[in-house]
Amino acid sequence: MFIDEARILVKAGDGGNGCLAFRREKYVPRGGPSGGDGGRGGDVVLVADEHENTLLKFRFNPEHKAQRGRHGEGSNRTGAEGHSIDVDVPVGTVVYDEATGERLFDFTESGQRFTVARGGKGGKGNARFATSTHQAPTEHEPGYPGEEKRLRLELKLLADVGLVGFPNAGKSTLISRISAAHPKIADYPFTTLEPNLGVVQLENYRSFVVADIPGLIEGAHLGHGLGIQFLRHIERTRLLAHLVDVSEASGREPVHDFETVMEELASFSDALARKPMIVVATKLDVAQDRDRVDALRSLAAERGLAYFEISGVTGLGIEALKRAMADRVLVAAPAPAG
Repeated sequence: MFIDEARILVKAGDGGNGCLAFRREKYVPRGGPSGGDGGRGGDVVLVADEHENTLLKFRFNPEHKAQRGRHGEGSNRTGAEGHSIDVDVPVGTVVYDEATGERLFDFTESGQRFTVARGGKGGKGNARFATSTHQAPTEHEPGYPGEEKRLRLELKLLADVGLVGFPNAGKSTLISRISAAHPKIADYPFTTLEPNLGVVQLENYRSFVVADIPGLIEGAHLGHGLGIQFLRHIERTRLLAHLVDVSEASGREPVHDFETVMEELASFSDALARKPMIVVATKLDVAQDRDRVDALRSLAAERGLAYFEISGVTGLGIEALKRAMADRVLVAAPAPAG
């Protein structure tokens, strides 16, 4: 199951209490105060792990607590520090403070670490309060509490190319033709219910990653269909491939489909709608009305967008499209984190 949002509670360890103690030993008539300090509490650290690909585990384990510090002891012994804990999250996870909405950290590389909750300091023992005029102090401090936060985790997949379009526009078929991904493919809408990633291999060991997200329909920003909840997964992409079904079987006009999807992208994010884009006419093998194809080609030319025609069944135009994607994303500068 693919889960891309979760809410968790993190609690760092409290500091140990300072100790109240006095030395009482034979032949040491004025031993004085000997209470040690409490140990520091453990931290909670989030760690990006490339082997994680979903936030599902946080649905069943939403609380993560580090160990508290040990209390101080007599003979000026400081309590042991509490053990910190590492919590693995997928690369691409964005961490928000649920109370304030502040974005705390964005994991974009494997191995990145972020201390999200710091352990409390240990309290001072009474030995710390001894002075020349106050030689038998009874003051000692309790440990300081560790930080506690409620977090919202949001997963954004890391891909170079994002495939967008109406349901059943051929996105899953395309990703299965150009990569080793095997998404569900059927002749009815919404066969893709969660994002899919595929790695496209090129010569000289070069590659790029393609993300296929569930299709958009008119009113998706209002929750129609599957809504726009998955669009966050293409916010980081460098290029969008806008797939449009030009066959008569769709019962819709290709130009209208294109404009509808563009409106839904803009309703989610202006930056997403302004991303570099190529237009891909799909299902050319069953397109009988060339006027529909020509209308889409003309629209792409008006907007200054590159235009390609493909058939996932026959393989028409697949290699040219793959090459065009590679030319645009492998020489482009990294996209800003979204």
